[in-house]
Amino acid sequence: MGDSEGKKEKKYSEIEEELRNLVFSELCKPGDKLPSENELARQYGVSRQTVRKALESLEREGYIYAVHGSGRYVSERMLHRKQSRNIAVVMTYLSDYIFPKVISGIDEVLSENGYDLILKHTNNSRHGEITCLTELLEKDIDGIIIEPSKSNLYCRHTELFEKLEQYEIPYVFIQGEYEAMAEKPHVLLDDEKGSFLLTQHLIRQGHREIYGIFKSDDSQGQKRHNGYARALAEAGIPYDPSRVIWFYTEDRKVHPCTSLQNIIRSGRQVDAVVCYNDQIARSVIRAIRETGKRVPEDISVTGYDNSESANVDGSQLTTIVHPQEELGRLAAEMLLHLIRGEESDRRIVIEPKLIVGDTTKAID
Repeated sequence: MGDSEGKKEKKYSEIEEELRNLVFSELCKPGDKLPSENELARQYGVSRQTVRKALESLEREGYIYAVHGSGRYVSERMLHRKQSRNIAVVMTYLSDYIFPKVISGIDEVLSENGYDLILKHTNNSRHGEITCLTELLEKDIDGIIIEPSKSNLYCRHTELFEKLEQYEIPYVFIQGEYEAMAEKPHVLLDDEKGSFLLTQHLIRQGHREIYGIFKSDDSQGQKRHNGYARALAEAGIPYDPSRVIWFYTEDRKVHPCTSLQNIIRSGRQVDAVVCYNDQIARSVIRAIRETGKRVPEDISVTGYDNSESANVDGSQLTTIVHPQEELGRLAAEMLLHLIRGEESDRRIVIEPKLIVGDTTKAID
C-alpha cells in the first residue's frame, strides 16, 4: 500500500470515529437529523466520498438510517446504547394468583444489583403483548423478562423480538414458550412431568375414569395435557379425548365447570379430575358439589401451582409446587448474565414436586 493510500485510509478511519462519537454523544437523540454530506465534508476538510463511506458504515451497524430525499437520521437503536438501569417485566397478569410472588423474586435480584423495574401486563392477549413490546422499544431499557401471551398459538410478531436483538436488548422468557422461539433464553417448570405425577398419583389410588381440564392457548396447558396422556398410556389406560375438556383464556370462568357438570349429570362415570391449575381446581370442586357429588369421596380433584388458593376452606389441594419466587430469581439472574455478556445457562427447567392434599382419595 502506498503512502497516499495509507494516508487516505487513516483519514477515513478518523472521520468514521468522529461521526461515531457525534452520534453516541449527548448531542444526538433518536430521530435527530445529521448534517448533510456536504456540510460534514466541509466541517472535517475531507471529500464528500470519504464522509459517505463513514456514514454508510454507521448505517450498516444500525446506528443511523437514510431517508431518500431527506437525509440521514439517528436510529432508535441509540436509545439503548447507554445503561439505563431499567428492566421491563411483562407478565400476562400482575395482581393475582402466582404473579405477585414471581415479580417479587425478580425484584429481589434486580434491586440488589441496582436496577429498577418497569412492570407491564398483557391480560394474556396477543394484542396486549404487541402493544407492550412496541412501547418498550421506545423506552430506555437494558433488558426484558417476558411471560408470553397465548404461547401455544403461532407467534406472528417475531419481528418485535428481532428488533430487540437488533437494539441489543436481551430478553428472557418465563413460564411459557413460543414453539418457533424455543432456542431463546427460558426459565420454565417441567409442566409435562408435573401433570404426569398428578395423574400417576390418581392411578395409584385406583382411579381409572380420570378426566382432564386444560388450557388450550398456552404452552403450559399443552404440556400438562401431554403429561396426563403419558401417565394414562404408561398405566395401560386408553386415552379418551371425550374425557378432556379444553378451554381458552376468555372462557376460563365458565366453560370448564359447566362442561364437567353436564358430563356428571349425563350419568357418565367420573372418578377424578386433573385440573390445569389451582384456580380451575377450586372452581371445579364447587361445580362438583353443586351436582350433589362430594370431593374427594366421590370424585378426586387435583390442581397445579400450589398457590394461595390451594389451601382454602380448611382443605389442601393435591397439587404441584410452583416455586414462584425462585422462578423469578432465576429469570433475573439469567437476564443479568446476558446483559453483562457472561456465559450462563440459556434454558432452565425446574423439576416439579408433588404435594398430596385431601382433595384426592384412594378408591376402596
